[in-house]
Amino acid sequence: MSIFSRLKTLISSNVNDLISKAEKPEKMLNQLIIDMQGQLLESKRAVALAIADEKKLEREVANQESQAQEWEKKAMLAVRAGQDDLAREALLRKQEYDGAGAEYRKQWEAQKDSVEKLKDSLRELQNKIEEAQRKKNLLIARAKRAEAQQKIQNTISSVSGNRSAFDAFDRMAQKVDQMEAQAEAAKELEDLSSNTSLDKRFAELERSGSSADLLLDDLKKKMGALEDKT
Repeated sequence: MSIFSRLKTLISSNVNDLISKAEKPEKMLNQLIIDMQGQLLESKRAVALAIADEKKLEREVANQESQAQEWEKKAMLAVRAGQDDLAREALLRKQEYDGAGAEYRKQWEAQKDSVEKLKDSLRELQNKIEEAQRKKNLLIARAKRAEAQQKIQNTISSVSGNRSAFDAFDRMAQKVDQMEAQAEAAKELEDLSSNTSLDKRFAELERSGSSADLLLDDLKKKMGALEDKT
């Protein structure tokens, strides 16, 4: 299993574990980002080791080829010196290094190809994590809005289900209506009483005024009669 397959498996297991525990979305998303970044760091280390191995193989290829060239030079030197036996030995050694160099080159090329694929996968993974980070705040905002809406709905459902509270409001409204009606009736009676009292006072004044006039007229007539006698 490759490092990226292991990473995918680990992230999937973490997601399933967090979801199964019904964690809050914000906490879950933050933890997922932390896990992804931790695994990305480990993946980078693994890729770095693969690159180091590839560089080591590359150096070994160069070393084997260099050794083959050196033994070829020694063989040439032996030929010039007329020592063909020594030249043959040198060529055999060159052949060994050529063979080893060819094997190392195959391993190096395979490792190099593998490293390039790992680099591409690592870049893809990093892009996905960066995308997840960008989406995180949006998902958190959506989750908070959904949570708030759920709370409001629960409150509405709770209040709607409590008919006694609404009945109490209706009874109180009726009582207030009754109190207002009583207050208006009392005021109307007070005004009526006030008007009646005022009318009575003016009637008495009118009556008292008429009696005084009569008495005055009688007095004047009496006085006039007396004067006539004298």
